[in-house]
Amino acid sequence: MTGFTVTLVLVVATAGLLRWRRPAWYWMTFGVTLASIRVLVRYATVMDACGLTVPPSRWRLALARATNRPAPEPRPPRILLLRPTRTGLVLRLKLRPGQDTFDVAAASDRLRHSFSMYGVTSRELRSGVVEVRMTGYDVLKRVQMPTQIDTRPMRVPVALREDGSVHYRDYRAIPHALTLGATESGKSVYQRNLFAGLAAQDVALVGIDCKQGVELFPLARRFSALADNPDTAAELLDALVVRMGEVYQLIRAEQRITADVPDAEIAADIWDLPEHLRPTPVVVLVDEVAELALFASKDEEKRRDRIVTALVRLAQLGRAAGIYLEICGQRFGSELGKGITMLRAQLTGRTAHRVNDETSANMAFGDISPDAVLAAIQIPAEMRGVAVAGDSTGGWHRIRAPHTSLRQAVNTCNRHADRTPDLPELAPFRPALTGAPAVPVPLSKAAPATA
Repeated sequence: MTGFTVTLVLVVATAGLLRWRRPAWYWMTFGVTLASIRVLVRYATVMDACGLTVPPSRWRLALARATNRPAPEPRPPRILLLRPTRTGLVLRLKLRPGQDTFDVAAASDRLRHSFSMYGVTSRELRSGVVEVRMTGYDVLKRVQMPTQIDTRPMRVPVALREDGSVHYRDYRAIPHALTLGATESGKSVYQRNLFAGLAAQDVALVGIDCKQGVELFPLARRFSALADNPDTAAELLDALVVRMGEVYQLIRAEQRITADVPDAEIAADIWDLPEHLRPTPVVVLVDEVAELALFASKDEEKRRDRIVTALVRLAQLGRAAGIYLEICGQRFGSELGKGITMLRAQLTGRTAHRVNDETSANMAFGDISPDAVLAAIQIPAEMRGVAVAGDSTGGWHRIRAPHTSLRQAVNTCNRHADRTPDLPELAPFRPALTGAPAVPVPLSKAAPATA
């Protein structure tokens, strides 16, 4: 008995230590078994308490009366699947007649408390079938990306969602995106994860960094074109518009619209072209977009209108030509001038890190979901990298990108530098990797000499 007691104490102490220091290990060793038993034992009672049951049907009541049996109890949704994952449980439910997906979504917080889980989210798979994802611990506190990730062309894993699934930046599904966030909110880490994922793919990277290139120029070996000031950015965007027109001419010449060609083989964008004719897709990242929209003179106003017009054209017409936009900044509203709201309307993907006021959150999610606006405001300052990601469908998730240092991003870009395509239209903007060292500029005035 003494040996059993000692073993039990050691097991409990180990479980407590793992739950405190390594929640992911605790979940895989102890938590998943305990949570599965807890869900199966409490399921009927919890569903009844959360209002997710339906009364028995009339024929069941009639059968009970005819056989002189007790009246049947209300029935909860039927469990189709209970699958453990590395971060929680996946519960697939078949709804009863009269139940709706919104009923499960509204009861998510009550289910979280009743099943003693960290988080509960739900989504509809098909008519009458709902998937409930439960997380056993805070997966965003220490982000650990899974080892097996579904990678496809133009689809990059950039962060982890609060339900434990991977958040992808899929350019084929969402061609253009907007990323907002205050200073020290984690935007740069999100961008580095994006660069590191795109560096290994056959894609041309184009950057516009108005902070004199301090964010993007360290990654220059993987970039086909870079601009570090508004004047160069205006010329670069004009060159991209010219390239877009040339790609459309190529698509039109290869459309093959004849009577014997199936509809599925008629080319409408670069992905319908044969691989040997397909132009290289281009991802354009604009950092601190507000710097491109500010002006203090008539000449700068003309340059600003030229830049915004080019961005709007690329956002409206660039998808089929394989040109995708990533717009980043701290604020992005109508106060930046005409054309900004038109550009924002074309940016389907929205990501907002911590913001300092509700107006900034409304710039990202005001036309999508009021709940996402509230979630973006409530991100704590100490949780750098946590963001709210959504799209025009109204769905949104809390995400957090794994920490990637600038050195790690540089090493990844240098490792894949051989994949950098040489685009003739962007040759004048190719970053110079060799040359004379820059003349150091003093950051403070020298003290005057005294006798």
